[in-house]
Amino acid sequence: MADDTSIFIGASRKPDDSHQRAENLLLQYGNRHGLVTGATGTGKTVSLQILAEGFSNAGVPVFCADIKGDLSGIAMMGTAQDFLVKRAEQVKLDPYDFQEFPVIFWDLFGEQGHPIRATVSEMGPLLLSRLMNLSEAQEGIMNIAFRIADEEGLLLLDLKDLQALLANIAERAEEIGARYGNVTKPSVGAIQRTLLVLEQQGATNFFGEPALRIADIMRTTRDGRGAISVLAADKLMMNPRLYATFLLWLMSELFEELPEVGDPDKPKLVFFFDEAHLLFDDAPKVLIDRVEQVVRLIRSKGVGVYFVTQNPLDIPETVLAQLGNRVQHALRAYTPREQKAVRTAAETFRPNPAFDCATVITQLGTGEALVSTLEAKGVPSMVQRTLVRPPSSRLGPITPDERRTLITESPVAGQYDQTVDRESAFEMLQKKAKDALDAEAQQQESGGSRWTIPGFGNDDPAPQPTGGRRAPAPRASNRQTVAEAAIKSVVRSVGTSVGRAIVRGILGSLARGRR
Repeated sequence: MADDTSIFIGASRKPDDSHQRAENLLLQYGNRHGLVTGATGTGKTVSLQILAEGFSNAGVPVFCADIKGDLSGIAMMGTAQDFLVKRAEQVKLDPYDFQEFPVIFWDLFGEQGHPIRATVSEMGPLLLSRLMNLSEAQEGIMNIAFRIADEEGLLLLDLKDLQALLANIAERAEEIGARYGNVTKPSVGAIQRTLLVLEQQGATNFFGEPALRIADIMRTTRDGRGAISVLAADKLMMNPRLYATFLLWLMSELFEELPEVGDPDKPKLVFFFDEAHLLFDDAPKVLIDRVEQVVRLIRSKGVGVYFVTQNPLDIPETVLAQLGNRVQHALRAYTPREQKAVRTAAETFRPNPAFDCATVITQLGTGEALVSTLEAKGVPSMVQRTLVRPPSSRLGPITPDERRTLITESPVAGQYDQTVDRESAFEMLQKKAKDALDAEAQQQESGGSRWTIPGFGNDDPAPQPTGGRRAPAPRASNRQTVAEAAIKSVVRSVGTSVGRAIVRGILGSLARGRR
């Protein structure tokens, strides 16, 4: 059974049920990461729920995504249902206490929880390029954009800041290309179109301020329990690339902000990454390398990362090798790929001579799992066939009214609800453009004391001097006439080929009129 140093997962059993052994996850190895896998409907969400409950009761904050809404019930006290009580008796969970947990609901769209935002600068060019699925050339332009923003002191906070900067880069393509390499307007235009798609998918709500403070997902309550941050992800899953990029950004922020703590008695934070395959689908090697680096090094910051997915093949081998605590629910083995997944899962466990691991994986019932956790000195335990304990909180989703009440009473209520739009790249570039136009207009106004337009006003020929001699021809002037200045101003402001054609027509008409 669990104590202050471990989390009770369930009871292992032999086929004859003659002997049971408690399967626990030691808190001192909770930051050695983990994996929860299994086919749909085999009990992954319940395993995630009991692990989150155990970490919370141990004073460890938790961040997890709620893909279907089922995990929201962790905020409410469970009830004594027959099948839950029966499972508690089977695993010898005595007493079986019901409990509600301190939950903070979050939502990138601000609908089912507090809004979560990040600035464009915090996201960085690599993750943005991943989010936008940019080509190599387009990613190069994105890196140039961030470099110029740093050099010129332009804050990149929201999408309109990035759009304004890209437009400015397109106008200065020749100048910038001479310093950093070729910058083509078609490539910039392609990035702008992708940003428009992101806007339509709701990314505008995510980029901006106030940005999420890491401290707000690492809260503990007065009674010493860790707060459980639940991200509403049902709508977010309609844009899986945004979901995966956000969670990778969050892991990166944790890695950069948290201090080194070595191997603590318990984690500082546990991070559950549900539908983890979305992080690696079609990901370039540089991104996978980044994930591997974060997973490998974030352990020393006291953060445990637990991937939750259907198939162990969804996780690259370099990442899979770093996941010490494993809960494997049933897998189906009808297709060759599914059979390969079963073999892969079986081979990652420390063998148990009492059964064939690959065979048992296909025979596990709902709520059963193969469990292996790290024991003394970080050595994986022998895999055991385990009945998973029932949760103490509600099994299933909460109601909309219950959610609204919890959001209102949240410790971060009011801190993120209103968007802040301070002066940044968009406003700064607008101001520069306006100042340039004002300076040009002022220069034109002070350029001469008398302007004439042929055919208007006083354009009589100069009077002839007496004596029959013609007056000397006037010297050519560099001053522009009003018509010429107006035409040149129009030419500067017109940026399309159609506009230029119109201006050429106007110039042609004026030229014919002078003949």
